[in-house]
Amino acid sequence: MRETVEAAPSEATGPRQRVLWLSTWSFTLLFAVWLMYGVLGVKIRDELSLTPGQFEWLLAVAILAGSLPRLHFGIWADRYGGRKVMTALLLLVVLPTLWVSYASSYWELLLCAAIFGLAGNAFTVGISWNSAWFPDRIKGTALGIFGAGNVGASLTKFLAPPLLALIPAAGFAQGAIPGGWRFIPLVYTLLLLLTAAAVWFVAPRPDRCPGQGRSRRDLYAPLQHMRVWRFSLYYVVVFGAYVALAAYLPKYYVDVYGLPLATAGYLTALYIFPASLLRPLGGWLSDRYGPRCVTYGVFITMTVALAFICLPNHWCDPGVIGFTALMFIVGCAMGIGKGSVYKYIPNYFPNDVGAVGGMVGMLGALGGFILPPLFGILGRWLQSPQAAFLALLLLTLLSLGWLHWTVLRLKLQQQLQSIQQAIPLPVSVTEVNKASS
Repeated sequence: MRETVEAAPSEATGPRQRVLWLSTWSFTLLFAVWLMYGVLGVKIRDELSLTPGQFEWLLAVAILAGSLPRLHFGIWADRYGGRKVMTALLLLVVLPTLWVSYASSYWELLLCAAIFGLAGNAFTVGISWNSAWFPDRIKGTALGIFGAGNVGASLTKFLAPPLLALIPAAGFAQGAIPGGWRFIPLVYTLLLLLTAAAVWFVAPRPDRCPGQGRSRRDLYAPLQHMRVWRFSLYYVVVFGAYVALAAYLPKYYVDVYGLPLATAGYLTALYIFPASLLRPLGGWLSDRYGPRCVTYGVFITMTVALAFICLPNHWCDPGVIGFTALMFIVGCAMGIGKGSVYKYIPNYFPNDVGAVGGMVGMLGALGGFILPPLFGILGRWLQSPQAAFLALLLLTLLSLGWLHWTVLRLKLQQQLQSIQQAIPLPVSVTEVNKASS
């Protein structure tokens, strides 16, 4: 077995704490850049008179650019170190982010999305970087704190309104510094440059590179293990479905309960915030009780809550308050589950966190891209808005069943090994002759 890169218990915590906080802030900022079209999109759509299809492609291209290359970014972080790869990623998205402020056509914005969308790959870079610096006893907590950086999705929501109110629409210096919504990408450009400088000069050196000197074939070898695909399915449930429901719930509240869109947004936030902020708790619980036990609890909790949601209304109608409470429970379970699933990876693949974490993150993010249209298709086919939750319930049951079958198989193997150790094997004639000679 290859020797793992492990921090000694007596090692000074300063360097790894710098890695944690630098990577967490970098991820928060890059996550905000990755999804900024989701908030600025209404202003962009109105100014450029975009069709609904064009607007959807702007969002889709950015999401795909931040999902598909995650595997490669994770491997690069393992091979070259998180400090170098995170700095390079921050600098890579500077120009396309700046270009958004001055773009005047749909095709320019689409090209910018294809490049600044790479910011979404910061997740696997940070997972690899933190795994290389933190010991196993607190690795789950560290990965959970880092993963909570996905609250960056809300950064533009909080940043945009006051800036739009303060900055004149005409900008400054006769338009050289744009105003209105175009000022937001300009602010992000400055923050990206400052953060890149902080990562490069403040992060500890030399960095830790668990994949350094290994062949490409060796780095990709762990992906042959079935458990990698099992972890990916788990992550589709706790992350991909989280992203999908965050986009689906406002429309559900409006269509089913007849609520105003603003109220639907506030109620959706009661699901989004625990699903984002409880990730560190999931990591801490996994450090203490193990990821398997925590993930069991997550899937069981989600199954029970989703089963109540999926019941026909003439059997059980929770109403808007009951539905919101059930979705809050689902959000809490997803937030904890995101931390527990990623604790599995360094436990089983301590030197391949970049590759395995990249694959799991890629498939989870793609789940967030594929599930929303699937929810819509099922809803139209079954003539029920609850079809989305039925699909998620079946996906959760599949994950729970796979987890339980794996646990039963492991227990059976342990019992067989105990039996073999208890019953002495027959000694061969050759060994008897050697003993007597």
